[in-house]
Amino acid sequence: MRAGLGQIRQASPEYLLFAQQYGMNDIVFNTPDIPSHDGTWAVHDLVNLRRNVENYGLTLSALENVPTTFYDHIMLNGPKRDEQVDNMITTVRNIARAGIPIFGYHWMPSHVWRTPEQLIRGGSRATAFNYKKAGEMPLTHGREYTEDEMWANLEYWIKIITPIAEEEGIRLGIHPCDPPVKKLGGIPMLFNSYDNYRRYLDIYPSDNCAIEFCQGTVSEMFDSEGDALYEFIAEMTAKHKILYVHFRNVSAPNPEDFREEFINTGHVDMYRAMKAYSDNGYDSFFIDDHVPHTHQDTQFGHRGRAFANGYIQAMIEAVTKGS
Repeated sequence: MRAGLGQIRQASPEYLLFAQQYGMNDIVFNTPDIPSHDGTWAVHDLVNLRRNVENYGLTLSALENVPTTFYDHIMLNGPKRDEQVDNMITTVRNIARAGIPIFGYHWMPSHVWRTPEQLIRGGSRATAFNYKKAGEMPLTHGREYTEDEMWANLEYWIKIITPIAEEEGIRLGIHPCDPPVKKLGGIPMLFNSYDNYRRYLDIYPSDNCAIEFCQGTVSEMFDSEGDALYEFIAEMTAKHKILYVHFRNVSAPNPEDFREEFINTGHVDMYRAMKAYSDNGYDSFFIDDHVPHTHQDTQFGHRGRAFANGYIQAMIEAVTKGS
């Protein structure tokens, strides 16, 4: 187990030197800032991205998200679905052939939702969500979609792309819907429960089909009280379904009303969570994901991320030496 850095778009010294100096090993780019070639990413751009990371002695372990315009018609069965499927097959092949082993993405055509920030420890600002306030927002895609539609679209995609991943030797995983409520902006949020994740993994059982495991979002699900969260971590780890972890904390196991927290102040027992990964053979990496905005920090949150990553590295050492 090891620490990594995510939430970056560019292979610049600002981020890569920061990762190197603070003891991180793995780099994840979130929608990397590289050219789009008619809805695809080219091998040479992806190779250049990887080489820039390797110049700092780091490993480009995953890409997280393509632009939503690359596959929104796949998610919603729009008129350009077949064209986007072909383009995404090309992009997935190119990611693999560029030497990048993981592609994480989401099934949220309306993206992540938040309502106004809240103040937490010492006046730090944290993102928050309130379902009543979010319900005042209009439809995001012109009409209400049903769960049956969204599941049919997902199953169509998974059955096409998983064999491609197997051919190319790349692992693919979906991020939970954030927040994991039933519906937002007229779009069902499919990945909002443990059982829905199990349903997804059963569409096309394969070692190449897995989860981009956002622990913060997973811990907001209603069934994550008590032992359920830690049991789900253990189950998915033992099945080798966790590609990498967003190791973050939130205020409550309630998807309709929560705020993000410092890594050590939320409702999740982070030592117990880390031990569940370790005890069940987890061999990948953790990134901090979102962090509260603290006094005089940068927009990226260098101070907050240094704190979170130091905590992650200490926690890894604590559970591995303890075992």
